[in-house]
Amino acid sequence: MAFNVPASPARSVVEISTFKGVDLNSSPSNVETYRSPNAPNMMRDVPGKVRKRQGYEKIGTYAGRINGVHILRDVEKGLEKKLIHAGTTLYLDGTAIYEGMADDRSVGRQFYGKLFIFDGKKALCYGEFEQEDKTKAFLVKALEDAAYVPTVIVSRKPSGGGTTLEPLNLIGRKWKESFLSDGTSKVYQLTTKELDADKVTVRIMTKEGEWTDKTEGTDFTVDRNAGTVTFTTAPGASPVTGYDNVEITAAKARAGYADKINKCRIISLYGVNGATDRMFISGNPEYPNQDWYCKLGDGFFWGDLWYSTLGQDGSAVVGYSIINDRLAVHKSDAEEGRNVILRKGEMDGNDATFPIIGTLSGRGALGSHAFGYLGSEPLFLTDIGIMAITAADLTGEKYSQSRSYYIDNALTAEKNLGDAFSYVWRDFYLISMGTGRVYLLDGLQKSYEKNNPYSNFQYECYYWENVPARVFWEDSEGRLCFGDAEGNIFRFFDDVTAQTSYSDDGAAIPARWDTPDLSGKLFYKNKSFRRVDVMLAPAIATGVKVFAEIKGIWNEIFDSGISATFFDFNYIDFGAFNFSTDDTPRTIGSKIKIKKVDKVAFSLRNEEKDEPFGIYRFAVEYTEGSNYKG
Repeated sequence: MAFNVPASPARSVVEISTFKGVDLNSSPSNVETYRSPNAPNMMRDVPGKVRKRQGYEKIGTYAGRINGVHILRDVEKGLEKKLIHAGTTLYLDGTAIYEGMADDRSVGRQFYGKLFIFDGKKALCYGEFEQEDKTKAFLVKALEDAAYVPTVIVSRKPSGGGTTLEPLNLIGRKWKESFLSDGTSKVYQLTTKELDADKVTVRIMTKEGEWTDKTEGTDFTVDRNAGTVTFTTAPGASPVTGYDNVEITAAKARAGYADKINKCRIISLYGVNGATDRMFISGNPEYPNQDWYCKLGDGFFWGDLWYSTLGQDGSAVVGYSIINDRLAVHKSDAEEGRNVILRKGEMDGNDATFPIIGTLSGRGALGSHAFGYLGSEPLFLTDIGIMAITAADLTGEKYSQSRSYYIDNALTAEKNLGDAFSYVWRDFYLISMGTGRVYLLDGLQKSYEKNNPYSNFQYECYYWENVPARVFWEDSEGRLCFGDAEGNIFRFFDDVTAQTSYSDDGAAIPARWDTPDLSGKLFYKNKSFRRVDVMLAPAIATGVKVFAEIKGIWNEIFDSGISATFFDFNYIDFGAFNFSTDDTPRTIGSKIKIKKVDKVAFSLRNEEKDEPFGIYRFAVEYTEGSNYKG
């Protein structure tokens, strides 16, 4: 008697061998299989593979939230001075060196061997200064106290006139005037009246051509209201024909001058032909559409004429980008769409000028601390995501392009988005709101996204949890560090192979990689999933738990246990002991039983302390049968 044996349903396989990044914009059913709709604390290992991020350790605590970390380095001397702005205090090596800063984020730049810091309250400089006894010491000084004293006029007669030489210094009260004496006049008229009480100083050139100092009250008197200096004996004629021989230095506080600089908190380095030999600053709330620049190579001289008015005052300057040899000034979203103003440094005779040469259309910038360069591409934050301006944009053919499509919905839903802080670390652009979540753009992985056709490409993206970074920086070893709103300083571990690199200040790092919904070849057919396999990156101690989401409920279906570990005498954990010495990538899997479903999503998780977790491949076997009936 013959029997007909029914044929077994054909077995199908879904294999994922490339893992790119997250897609937090699409529904799980519409995410590509090589991306994840949910993958906290994962990041790119090598392009196409992902791993758990390293953890961090606490290395310090300060009184007050961490508002900035600014580092002065001298590579030749092997010098590094790290200043921490916590609360209202500036610290060096744990010792307070300046009190009374704004309790808000500060910005700093190293400029010609000194560190300039702007907090919106008082512009500061840290560096090596010469003291009264001619010795040198590292000090913090307000820019006002170290301001350059300009010579504003030369070839001036005792009664007036002369030729303008330098502008007044906004950040300083003092200035010089250079006179050519007539040999008979005792009264010398300054350009300004109502002088401050500071001592007026005078130098006169002797017959031998040497300068000699004169003393107020002995050699001359000062009428401060009238702005005149009267000599006891008239200075003689100049010993060098046509050469000034009297120099007078006076002081006068001009209302609002110093605060134009003190209240700034946005900075960029720029100069003629794209050089980095001047500081440009902005962010003064009283002058939202203006910026100022300093003298070539001198951060202590801010001429009162060296400023620009950029667009309308209803739209504030938010930040700067350098594109080729142009300075792009980003404004808030109120300039009728033309929110990027382009300038170019040029020489006009002996003077540098920075005229506006054009504008670009695009979104207004949001957050002055969210600018950065990923590779050579300038990125900035807007209310719809992270944007970039490319060199091609300068021709006017394009405007700013989106770069964060895959995280835009989640990123723009964050509270206090305008307070975000970004930092470029290695090949990643990091952005944090200080709440614990950090978003990453991966400079090594780019994809064209058909749903965003007006951008050349999108960066692959990731996100971290439990990283409450208010500010980021790198230490001298290139290790990523951050400070939080509670005054704590943390440093990430740098050894990706060390087991001890995988905890957050002693706590486990919960990491997972969820697949999109897997609906087989025909979405309307019943599926039965029969096997799951994972290839993990090699580690002394690692593992994975696999969960399946069935009809909206997550259930654990497989636990690798210790089968993914290997034995190493240098690291013995008797709770995860395995005699295997195979240190190659480990494939582990199991039979599973998931029947009569239309789709399943899988989640690969590792939530153990001191365990790396890298995913190389993932596969599931399934069969398809009759129509799904729900």
